[in-house]
Amino acid sequence: MRLFVYGTLLDPRRLDAVAGRPGLGARLIPAELHGWRRVAMRGGAFPTLRRSPRDSVAGAIVEVDAMAFRRLRSYEGPAYRLTRVAARTAQGETAAFAWIAPAATGRPW
Repeated sequence: MRLFVYGTLLDPRRLDAVAGRPGLGARLIPAELHGWRRVAMRGGAFPTLRRSPRDSVAGAIVEVDAMAFRRLRSYEGPAYRLTRVAARTAQGETAAFAWIAPAATGRPW
């Protein structure tokens, strides 16, 4: 599965540890998500995304296997919903999924 990550999972060491896949963080591909803004989640210290036509979010694309996906889904928790997005890499636009919590604030993260 192709994921767009934009918060704590951009840290390669954290991604490796959470996914249980050493070296996964080395495979992050820089990407940008247009039409969204990274903001703080209400009641938490973590980020989420909020639609914003004039903004974009820097992040990365990473391909994960089923086991890594299950571990990452557990890490993200029930507040986040997997949402299909279109991210842009140096190779062009690519379909991916991002975890987005509906409890977005207007505060930048």
